[in-house]
Amino acid sequence: MARTIKQWQLSALGADNLAQGTAEVVEPKGTEVLVRTEAVSLNYRDKLVVETGMGLPLGFPFVPVSDMAGIVEAVGPQATRFRVGDRVISTFSPMWIDGKPLGDARTPPYRALGGAYPGVLSEMVTFPDDWFVKAPETLDAAEASTLPCAGLTAWFALIERGQLQAGERVLIKGTGGVAMFGLAISKAYGADVFITSSSAQKLERAGALGADHLLMRDGWVEKVYEITGDAGIDHVLDMAGGEGFAQSLEAVAVGGRISVIGVLDGFAVSGPAGPLLLKSPVVQGIGVGHRRALEDFVRAIDVQGLKPVIDKRYGFDAVPEAFAHLDRGPFGKVVITF
Repeated sequence: MARTIKQWQLSALGADNLAQGTAEVVEPKGTEVLVRTEAVSLNYRDKLVVETGMGLPLGFPFVPVSDMAGIVEAVGPQATRFRVGDRVISTFSPMWIDGKPLGDARTPPYRALGGAYPGVLSEMVTFPDDWFVKAPETLDAAEASTLPCAGLTAWFALIERGQLQAGERVLIKGTGGVAMFGLAISKAYGADVFITSSSAQKLERAGALGADHLLMRDGWVEKVYEITGDAGIDHVLDMAGGEGFAQSLEAVAVGGRISVIGVLDGFAVSGPAGPLLLKSPVVQGIGVGHRRALEDFVRAIDVQGLKPVIDKRYGFDAVPEAFAHLDRGPFGKVVITF
């Protein structure tokens, strides 16, 4: 008789249509592995998928969410990457192993879990073994579940693509999941870190975690000039996009770098051409990252002792409350434990 599991399913677009349901366990075939989920973490992108679908061809009932940590329960006959009992985490973009993202100019790559592929808000998942990497030994399941999207995004921007050097100035806009990973990585690599927020309380918490310069959102560019003697910022992590991109251009140093990561202020970015032309910064869009970089990040976590910032952990039955917390804007990550 087939085993059944509980999962959260979206019957139609909209948070009100997210409810618990059941499904049969899919026994692994070929190179697949069956993983028992221990924790999942939420990203702003998960909220957008639930509410709007983001233009993706979702098949209902649809299981959302991309990031999970779990334990391998069974392996298919051709699976070689893991053994039963291994602790693993998901990869955000299955089959993007290294190099350039999959896709082309007409159809940019965006094939991720909890979108083009089924999500992980389920007691068990069955995917090919190359959709997972080994979890860090130094993190628990809840902490490890925050790595595939938010953690890897910050790592990919700062280290894989940004080649961050000790002594460089990093400015991080906001205090969400990617931002707090950006803070931890930047400090581990010896950077001078600036944080902006509209919340004095969140800035105080960021300072306790090692941020060097705490800037309220209003007028922060002028503060950067004052602190740096007009030199500006070597690397800006821009989580918001929108018209705020203009401030990133104003703050960035000559020959600096801006990583455009988030869309909190809209999917269109705008800013003056003058600073863009005269400062010649590198402007890079970051669409999370590939599996090889995630494996590098996992090793760095174990060696350097990096720890995610988790604002709150919710139980499996409290998924609506967890999404509501995400909507309010967490400090770090929101996690659901199983």
